[in-house]
Amino acid sequence: MKIAYILITYLVASIPFGYIVGKIFGKDITKEGSGNIGATNVTRTIGKKAGILVLILDMLKGFIPVFVAKNYLFFDDRFVALIAVTAVVGHCYSVFMKFRGGKGVATGIGVLLALSPKVALIVIILWIGIFLTTGYVSLASVISAFMSWIMMNYIVENYYYTLAALLASFVIIYKHSSNIERLIKGTENRFIYK
Repeated sequence: MKIAYILITYLVASIPFGYIVGKIFGKDITKEGSGNIGATNVTRTIGKKAGILVLILDMLKGFIPVFVAKNYLFFDDRFVALIAVTAVVGHCYSVFMKFRGGKGVATGIGVLLALSPKVALIVIILWIGIFLTTGYVSLASVISAFMSWIMMNYIVENYYYTLAALLASFVIIYKHSSNIERLIKGTENRFIYK
């Protein structure tokens, strides 16, 4: 049952909602803007409503598998942590997109909400604060991802959840490699919604 649940989690997390929503609006999101299938690029290229829809859907595919595993199937913490990482990996390396995908931020927030709403709330507030201060989505995402496992360690004090947050943050930060390079060079675009 556990192996099947891991596979289902990966497949669900692999659903490229940004790409699907883009197609509904008559656009190939992989060829628009940054080419990323996440909510930020959808918002930039299609609009605010489409971006919010993708944000919610991407969060849910991280939240639901972890929440169900934790609260309804009562799997042990180690397995719940594995499901959490699987959800983020599924989004970032989608089997439906030739193992390409988004950058994992929304799905990561969904995972955090299922593991610890308190940690998720702090991470969201941190993200908003950095974004409003700098205007950089990528900078807010990278710092928030890195801080998530530290907060998990001190607030929840659960070794497996902390490890899951750490591994997920590595994936998210790695997916932002090009953004980090542009931030260092000073060529990263600030997010402006017109």
